[in-house]
Parts: sequence; structure tokens; C-alpha cells
Amino acid sequence: MISLNNIVKKYDDYAANNGISFDIPAGTIFGLLGPNGAGKTTLIRIITGITAPDAGFVHFNGKPFNADDRYAIGYMPEERGLYKKMKVGEQLVYLAQLKGLSKNDAKQSVQQWLSRLGIDSWWNKKVEELSKGMQQKVQFIGTVAHKPKLIILDEPFSGLDPINAEVLIHEIHRLKEDGATLIFSTHRMEQVEELCHRIVLINKGKNILEGNVTALRHEFKERVYEIELSEKAPAFLAEQYQLISEDGNIIRLKLSDEQASNELLSKLIAANALIHNFQEVLPSLNELFIRRVKEYEA
Repeated sequence: MISLNNIVKKYDDYAANNGISFDIPAGTIFGLLGPNGAGKTTLIRIITGITAPDAGFVHFNGKPFNADDRYAIGYMPEERGLYKKMKVGEQLVYLAQLKGLSKNDAKQSVQQWLSRLGIDSWWNKKVEELSKGMQQKVQFIGTVAHKPKLIILDEPFSGLDPINAEVLIHEIHRLKEDGATLIFSTHRMEQVEELCHRIVLINKGKNILEGNVTALRHEFKERVYEIELSEKAPAFLAEQYQLISEDGNIIRLKLSDEQASNELLSKLIAANALIHNFQEVLPSLNELFIRRVKEYEA
């Protein structure tokens, strides 16, 4: 869907993007990650055509990006861009028309989305009458009502309680199943693990980690295992292995190699230990994020 090739964007002597390249496969949920000031917002502005790169190329559906491609994009920025004095229905229809829908099609789409999210009664409410979380749902509809092929969501769950966040998560999955490609930008790594198939992590204008979420967690694993027993751990665990933590009957330890896990399991069985759980612990995306950023800045 999107291919970025050596994107560079400078502001005076500061390079917000400094040679960023990656691909976003069609029909996926893609995580665009990075610490504050990494260059994510600049990159989003380039992908959406709001600004142009100083160097490099953006391809949309296999062709160089052009102005008409903006109609196929829905962008939900972190900062709300709603007109507070306008009524919800009027505003959403207006936004959908700006993206190329006729007034009748825009009205029909907005009504369907309001109904889908259970907020039909908001049509004549002014935006300023709504809570922060409810405004977020309105902004989400404004992003997707024109049926975009590419949807960019920047901190979409900001201000939402867990129930309404779950509603949006369901709709994000449904949009993906209907063929949309989604770019998801957030600092909440647990949400990225739940939603995203692939990610790119950028820092100081460069991409420093990229790939399939599950594959990356396996690539950077450190042979840490968690064992839950029915009683106190056998003494040989602390004597023969590198113990990381012990919390009651739950032990974490680090093994020397992959085969050592089979040996450890055999020893536990031979010691008549009643094992409730034995599993390798993969690093979380949050741990990978922190590790890679610190390594890059070291």
C-alpha cells in the first residue's frame, strides 16, 4: 500500500526524517512507533501529502503519490481538529464531502457510523457539549466515513474508557477485514501488541527496528523461562541456573542455550516437582522499544 524510499525532511539544520525507508503491506495494521521527537508526525504529514519530503519518494499502491491519493486517506491526528460550535451530524457530513462524497452519500455513511457506535442521538449535539472521549468517537467517524483505503490513527484511544476503547478496537479489526490498511501510532505498547501485524520504530529521524511483531519478539528473546510449581522450588534451580526472580512458587531463570530447557524440564520431573506452567518468556514490545532506543542513543 505504502512504500517509503529514503525520506529526508529538514527544518533548518534539524533533520526530522533522515533517510527513512520501509514498506506497509496492504490490508494490515501497521505500528509507527518512536519516542517523542523521533519524527513520526513529520513522516505522517509526508505520507498524507500535507508536506513534501526534501528527498526520497512515497509510493501509494505502487505508483508515485499524487494529490488525488489524499481522497483515499483518512487521518485522525492526536490533537482534535473538530469545530466545537458545529453540530456533530453537520460537521461529519461536511468532512466526508471534503473527501469526495456527495452530500447524500456522506449523510448516509455518517448515519450508519453513528448507529454502529451507538450514538445516533448525537446528530444535533454541538461538539463542545461532548466529553473528551465522546469527541474522540466523533473524530474517528470523521476519519473513516468516506471509506478510505489507508487509515492513519494517532493515539486513537486517548480519553476513552476501556469499554469505548474496546468498541473502537472492534471497528479497527472490522475495517482491516474489509480491506483497509491502517497505520497505528501510539506510546501504548500493549495496544500495539494487540493490534499490529508489523511495526517500524524510528528514533532521531531514522528507522532502528522493523518487522513482524511476533518475529521480532522471538528474534530478541534471551532464553528466559518462567516456571510455576505447586510447592517451593528445588534447591538445584538456584544452585545450577541463573535465577532472575522468585515470587512464591513462580521462578524466572535464564538458560545457557535452547537445548538447556529440555534438560531443565527433565530434572524437574526427576525431582518429582509438580509443574503448573513451564514457558519461555518473550520480551514485550515495550521492552524492545526501550532497549533499541537506549542502544541507538548509547
